[in-house]
Amino acid sequence: MSESPAESEPIITHPVAPRLAKGTHTPHVGPDLEAYRKAHGGDGRGGGATSGGRRESISGYPTSTTAAVPGVQSREMLHWDRPFQTVRSGGFATGDIAWFPEGGLNAAYNCVDRYAFSHPDRVAIIYEADEPGTGASITYAELLREVCSLANVLSTTFGVKKGDTVSIYLPMTWHAAAAFLACARIGAIHSVVFAGFSAESLRDRVNDCASRVLITSDEGRRGGKVIATKAIVDSALKVCTMNAPAVEHCLVLKRTGGKTGWTEGRDRWWHEEVAKVPSYCPPTIMAAEDPLFILYTSGSTGKPKGVVHTTGGYLLCAALTVKYVFDVHEGDIFACMADVGWITGHTYIIYGPLLNGVTTLMFESTPVYPSPARYWETVAKHKVTQFYSAPTAVRLLRRLGAHHVAPHDLSSLRVLGSVGEPINPEAWNWYNEHVGKKECAVVDTFWQTETGSIVITPFPGAVPTKPGSATVPFFGHEPAILDPMSGEELKGNSVEGVLALKTPWPSIARTIWQDHARYLDTYMKPYPGLFYTGDGAARDEDGYIWIKGRIDDVINVSGHRLSTAEIESALIMHKGVAETAVIGTADELTGQAVYAFVTLKPEFSYDPSNEAGLAKELVLQVRKVIGPFAAPKKIYIVPDLPKTRSGKIMRRIMRKIVAGEGDQLGDLSTVAEPGVVDVIKQKVAESG
Repeated sequence: MSESPAESEPIITHPVAPRLAKGTHTPHVGPDLEAYRKAHGGDGRGGGATSGGRRESISGYPTSTTAAVPGVQSREMLHWDRPFQTVRSGGFATGDIAWFPEGGLNAAYNCVDRYAFSHPDRVAIIYEADEPGTGASITYAELLREVCSLANVLSTTFGVKKGDTVSIYLPMTWHAAAAFLACARIGAIHSVVFAGFSAESLRDRVNDCASRVLITSDEGRRGGKVIATKAIVDSALKVCTMNAPAVEHCLVLKRTGGKTGWTEGRDRWWHEEVAKVPSYCPPTIMAAEDPLFILYTSGSTGKPKGVVHTTGGYLLCAALTVKYVFDVHEGDIFACMADVGWITGHTYIIYGPLLNGVTTLMFESTPVYPSPARYWETVAKHKVTQFYSAPTAVRLLRRLGAHHVAPHDLSSLRVLGSVGEPINPEAWNWYNEHVGKKECAVVDTFWQTETGSIVITPFPGAVPTKPGSATVPFFGHEPAILDPMSGEELKGNSVEGVLALKTPWPSIARTIWQDHARYLDTYMKPYPGLFYTGDGAARDEDGYIWIKGRIDDVINVSGHRLSTAEIESALIMHKGVAETAVIGTADELTGQAVYAFVTLKPEFSYDPSNEAGLAKELVLQVRKVIGPFAAPKKIYIVPDLPKTRSGKIMRRIMRKIVAGEGDQLGDLSTVAEPGVVDVIKQKVAESG
């Protein structure tokens, strides 16, 4: 979590980086903050009028400012098979937002065909496999053939139709991109599940969207280890028939050739099926508002939310943010180090770079395999120009030492990005100094699964940066900082509160799959007429925005959003657990870490001298139900939890105790059993 300027040492403002200010490419927005203000409209902090209907600008931005005009940009950035007349209709108050509603287009055509036809030999994807030296480069022409062949398998062999859902559970191989785009080509809605999720989590997501087809691999590889993806799928599909239609077809990519279970009549090999069908499939024209994909994200209720993104608006913002936030130009090599199972992978590995016709790098390994130099070897080998990673990785590599960076030629880099959580100034400065050599722009980007694309960010050729600050809004965004109690907007500078967004943007999620009421309750209802982000933010004396982290019951671990309720539900499944409370606390490496307090059933017997053994059991329970990334860092077995007299668990008390602020608990008069607090203090102190 970033510190605010008032809480930290004086923040140094960094001017536009030399490789942007004096490089071979003229930045799309530059050379200074005034150029950003002119492109954005006004002062760059919003405040204009809101409207919809047949307009060529939104939020009061002047129609002459083409960079900020969605109608103009959508025609320049995307190929439309059917033109639109209306730029936007609907709004937050009614929950019926639509962009370019009369328009028709196809995502796969926009990402692949137009470049395969004009530049067939241009590399579309560099696949940096887990084992160094075993990857591949895939041209746009090759990608088109694979996408079309797979689309024909889905439609002809499996009978997938427009509007059907297809679940994808694949490791970070280039075939994952082909699977996304094959679905989009025929109008199927892809639902990608991160290949680190457990069988139970996969089952829940496949059931929720009722997929009849699932795409996976025999195994995956990461960090020198084998991941049993097909075995996890088999376990998930055993119980997928309980509340939803059975998965009828499972297409399996042969990634390792390892031995795998097989269900005759359901399972088929990818390579065998694509060899049976033609290598061209005409793209299906989709309405701009047709769903492109579902992506599940943690919600405060514990039940994952199937966030739905539509075609036209999402594609526009994916394309625009890659172009302007990372200052992408023809010939660039774009490396986003995320996983395709998360929204960052969707937007900034696959859709955004390919929409701009550049080369995207898909990285299958980890930052430290086979050595902590792996990232920098990859950058040097492929002459990467934009590098986008998470603060967790930067902090890890900083801890391991700059001597792993120094020997490598990183002179191709122009823009370094940070995503997933606020980056602390120490990590920002290390990234800038040792990776960027104080010559690259560092863009600390704020956005969410629900926003679809970057919301607040520096513009590398125009906006001076401050370590730890996300800085200014992207085109079309009007952030508002609200008083959390009254909901009133806190205008001007030097304010802190709840972050909301005042006007709809093209890539906003349109709904939650099969639960529009939950969508409205989650994002539109807390502050009527505004979009609620769930994050706190501050605006400093210069108007720069600082993201302060989650203010709801969601924990951000290494950029993964985890619901406290979801983790608590997993712990409760253990036969001995009576009650549990999960909190997030600051962690130097992962940003936040999961801590759990657990009470046991009276009839459950265990050896108190082996509390560590029980804690290990509980950690394994969470790993099994959700996945390894959700595992608690620490579990405390306690006799009771602090509660109000009405029975509400007081998590704020546990947060403060774990944070070392046990002497700053404030008013405890509402605690039903004050002695419980002292027991928890002692327990935490004893554990160190």
